[in-house]
Amino acid sequence: MTSSRHVFSFLRQPGRRGADSILPGTLLCLAVTAAAIALQALEARWLGRAWLEALVLAILLGTAVRTLWAPGPRWSAGIQFSAKTLLEIAVVLLGATISARMILQAGAGLLLGIAGVVFLAIGVSYTLGRLFGLSHHMSTLIACGNSICGNSAIAAVAPVIGADSDDVGASIAFTAVLGVVVVLVLPVLADSAHMDPRMFGVFAGMTVYAVPQVLAATAPVSQVAVQVGTFVKLVRVLMLGPVVLSLSLAGRRRDAAAGMPGLGKLLPWFIVGFLVLVGARSAKLIPAMLLGPLSEASTWLTIVSMAALGLGVDVRAIAKAGPRVTAVVSLSLLVLGAVSWALIHWMHLGAR
Repeated sequence: MTSSRHVFSFLRQPGRRGADSILPGTLLCLAVTAAAIALQALEARWLGRAWLEALVLAILLGTAVRTLWAPGPRWSAGIQFSAKTLLEIAVVLLGATISARMILQAGAGLLLGIAGVVFLAIGVSYTLGRLFGLSHHMSTLIACGNSICGNSAIAAVAPVIGADSDDVGASIAFTAVLGVVVVLVLPVLADSAHMDPRMFGVFAGMTVYAVPQVLAATAPVSQVAVQVGTFVKLVRVLMLGPVVLSLSLAGRRRDAAAGMPGLGKLLPWFIVGFLVLVGARSAKLIPAMLLGPLSEASTWLTIVSMAALGLGVDVRAIAKAGPRVTAVVSLSLLVLGAVSWALIHWMHLGAR
């Protein structure tokens, strides 16, 4: 009995990461996640589709809770655990959804074209952010979110560059709103511009943030547009790995220049895990029956992490950055669309 009391006393000490220390905050994040998933289901029932995904709703609900009530020290350990550790695990599991075959099927021309668009869009978006007075972290999050895969890219990049919850919350909030706008506008654009379904699929895959949003944007056009758009979008998502690795290397160089080793930033553990699972998937070492559950687990953990990030967001900070962030996100999206349109015509990516 004495030893048991010592163990529980140890776990309850301030700053410890014992199970009882992270449990309250983690349960709070799970509760917000459950509410977000329920709202997504109600959206689908009442509106015919979920315009705001559970991932976005989780951070919005978390922010709303944080606005009405600031969680005290009892909750902080679990919230931090959910926002950081669970998010890193989600990135690792994401590797099981990607294989070398998927990369090779895209073809050299399309791969190089998408890579060029992504890195050019990141550079332009980051420059716009800095010109508008945004911080390095906020500019990087917006650039990666707009150029690669929206919320997922923001979530993956945030721990690598050390972004705080305010920056993550603001960037996700504004890209979420524009993501819905893009889904509504693109089918109208396809009709007015008389775009070929294959060409429209390429354009949608290059510009829309999330895979579900690509499906929503291309479904009104044709099944061909859905197939092409989804494929191009998946190839674009693959750029997340090289971008995150580049940011990790850049972070290590800055640390070295400041006299700090920063070895952990050279290749964070979750990026190593991500690459290991990509290799395992490519070598067919992961049973097919596990691919679906691993993808679902990654999605669920990401939603829980977004709930945790929302619970740490200071709405006043978002409101303060609002107009500038809105301008940068909007201009960045226009740049991405223009570059993607130019690439499609230059490389004839939409040609039959």
